[in-house]
Amino acid sequence: MGFDVLLVGRKLTDSLPMGNPPYAYHRMKLAFTKGPLFYACFNLRLFFFLLFHKFDLLTSNDLDTLLPNYLISRIKNKPLVYDSHEYFTEVPELVNRPAVQKVWKRIEKWIFPKLKDVFTVNESIAGLFEKKYGIRPHVVRNIPFKQKVEVKKTRKELGLPEDKFILILQGSGINIHRGSEEITEAMQYTRGALLLIVGGGDVIDTLKKMSEKPDIKGKVMFKPRQPYNDLMQYTANADMGLTLDKDTNLNYRFSLPNKLFDYIQAGIPVLASDLPEIRKIIDQYDIGTFIPGHQPEQIARKINELMANREQLNNWKRNLTFAADDLTWEKESETIKKVYGKYV
Repeated sequence: MGFDVLLVGRKLTDSLPMGNPPYAYHRMKLAFTKGPLFYACFNLRLFFFLLFHKFDLLTSNDLDTLLPNYLISRIKNKPLVYDSHEYFTEVPELVNRPAVQKVWKRIEKWIFPKLKDVFTVNESIAGLFEKKYGIRPHVVRNIPFKQKVEVKKTRKELGLPEDKFILILQGSGINIHRGSEEITEAMQYTRGALLLIVGGGDVIDTLKKMSEKPDIKGKVMFKPRQPYNDLMQYTANADMGLTLDKDTNLNYRFSLPNKLFDYIQAGIPVLASDLPEIRKIIDQYDIGTFIPGHQPEQIARKINELMANREQLNNWKRNLTFAADDLTWEKESETIKKVYGKYV
């Protein structure tokens, strides 16, 4: 759209290289990686970075960057767009820590009603914000570009078994209450299936220990975070994609995970938790089904049923071609263009 974009973030010891994106970026190394000291350090560094750099427009990505962006936008009298990628104040990390949650709620309550342009990821979360603050955000779902994901690497080349029904769980937020523990436990009851976990999160070490149990050993494989194109090779080689968030908090209840749309573009059916926004997509296009609950035996029974029903799997795969044509970033980004077009 004619903008010069500068992406500002942090760099961790396990951060993947940025490659050669069509925009500039600045990555900060911070003394702390988590907890209150991290957030204090990050917000302070971000404030002074923005203070001493020239710009015409700020975009704040999620609540943990909003305070410095808002203060600088007021100091320099520059427009601010807020992009809320989740219902931040209700994430499990905060729900279980009410004192910390209260701090973030106060920041949001102070700034949100003053904002003019806000994005969020689905209609349910937009409705929550509207009810709370009287402002309905623009909805832009995290949908990838239209792409024909060609299998350029075989299962053998990726180190995957050729004779197994592969279930993939992918993402950078494989965390508590997202169903990963239950699906790992469920593998002991499956026949001929392999669980492929690609990415990172706070329960990965726990999952690796679980996968060493005698009845599970050999049925779970782990791959670290991958560059997107490499990740999609694993996805396209799988038989079914998993998104198993638990309804333990508002953020998860109304989640619409990126991986759902990645599975669609890769052409693999979806097995999901029965959550409102996910159900809308799966039912609209008839591209998968739902687990009956989060008991490992229930999940395994469902997987075994699906593996035995090739006709149903093939029907979903045919429907996925229509979903992949319809759910594209090219269409979804029109909302963004309308908002940012005011500032060109």
